[in-house]
Amino acid sequence: MPSKPDAARSGSGSGSTGDAGGDGFFRRHKLKLLLVVLDSVAIGLAYFIVLFAGTYVRDTGTVRALVLIAAAIVGGLWAERSQGLMLARVSAVRVVELTRLIRAAALLAVAVTLFDRVFKLDMRIRESAGGALLALVFLVATRSAYRAWLVYERSRGNYGRRVLLVGADEESARLLNLFSTHRELGMNVVGVVGDRTEAMINHLEHLWIGEAADTAQLAEDYDVSGVVISPMALPTVILNALIRELQAQSLHVHLTTGIAGIDARRLRSLPLSYEPLLYVEPVSLSRVQLVMKRVSDVIASAIILVLASPVMLLIALLIKLDDRGPVFFLQKRVGKEGTTFGVLKFRTMAVDAEARLAQLKAENERNGPLFKMERDPRVTGIGRFLRATSLDELPQLINVLRGEMSLVGPRPALPSEVEHFSADLRQREQVLPGITGLWQVEARDNPSFEAYRRLDLFYVENWSMLLDLVIILGTIEQLMMKVVLMVFRREKSSDSTTNVIVPDTTRIAHR
Repeated sequence: MPSKPDAARSGSGSGSTGDAGGDGFFRRHKLKLLLVVLDSVAIGLAYFIVLFAGTYVRDTGTVRALVLIAAAIVGGLWAERSQGLMLARVSAVRVVELTRLIRAAALLAVAVTLFDRVFKLDMRIRESAGGALLALVFLVATRSAYRAWLVYERSRGNYGRRVLLVGADEESARLLNLFSTHRELGMNVVGVVGDRTEAMINHLEHLWIGEAADTAQLAEDYDVSGVVISPMALPTVILNALIRELQAQSLHVHLTTGIAGIDARRLRSLPLSYEPLLYVEPVSLSRVQLVMKRVSDVIASAIILVLASPVMLLIALLIKLDDRGPVFFLQKRVGKEGTTFGVLKFRTMAVDAEARLAQLKAENERNGPLFKMERDPRVTGIGRFLRATSLDELPQLINVLRGEMSLVGPRPALPSEVEHFSADLRQREQVLPGITGLWQVEARDNPSFEAYRRLDLFYVENWSMLLDLVIILGTIEQLMMKVVLMVFRREKSSDSTTNVIVPDTTRIAHR
């Protein structure tokens, strides 16, 4: 048998406090218990504020209020469980978690209202709905903190699940890259099982530990809690026998589908006789939905423009005072169906920024056609502040009113970038580009071209009004965090006698 890979020898990813293991109920379920406690506190606090800060306690008494708070906690945990939110790994994907939290909050409001009606506790509808809405806010905040903590811990190898990859094919190589890039998923691969020649072809030889026929024994030897199988790499007879053998060992068995970028809600198990098939539901963009999206874009953009007009006038004045150059920057971008348009932004760079771009290409921090520099020397002083707060993008609301952009959509790409796009990535041109999008929200910690491609296609193939709402809420959350971090960094730099506004290193949009 080949020697163990480094990950297996060092026990990387197992951690003394991992999800799996036989060292007690608390250690094995620590993440789930922590989520239960955090969510219970968030829900209970929300209804406590609504009931005790209002007139309910004064009118009906403290005991009834406490009963309703307890019912809300139980109902909230039930609603979360029904949406799969008690699975610790769900929190690794912001958009998925937020979508499910919104649904859970709606179920919570219904559950509390029904409980009140059955036991005649005299709770008003506005109190039930208000408690659920406030609970949603608190849950988003606590789970954001939980997610940040979990990402940090898993980046150190804690709270992970040791798994084997079965099948040394291209699909396994893709999954290995996914698990390595997204450590927050907690899938720590300790070995690859399959044909050795194929493992060498797919650059998996450093993790190869044996043939597929020895999977069950290898799983025991390497002390794994789960196995991820690429079905295409194995004959059907061997695959079925292997699944039964692994399940007999009480191992978690995961099968890949080879399908990337499809929302799980669009996949349906469709048994045909004794053969389980997966049916992919098409994305149905009805005319009503498209009209609703356009109407909401126009109304929201008009309101924001009116409210933000004093701020925009001040920004224009500051840009003029900074270097006397033009206030706005108009850049050609590619929109829906490949048409080009001029995207409007407050100018954040020197007037000759475009001419200097070619000189800086060698310092590009991203793979692929997108350009990114952490400390771009072309950015002006006021420009750094505008970028850190995303205020430079306010003029794009005019693009939305003109029908060239939407509030939410794929990032508007440069023509020079589109020239390098593959055929599948050109599918992003089926919808209007957006001021914010799934990539800006979800790929903050992984601003790579591959993440850009994957998330843009996911948005196009799984679009819905709810997804747009979730992205907007996620954007607001990020903006609040950016402002807090910017203030913290500025105060920290002030302590060392140097006042510097540190640019946001997670910025997604191209300049």
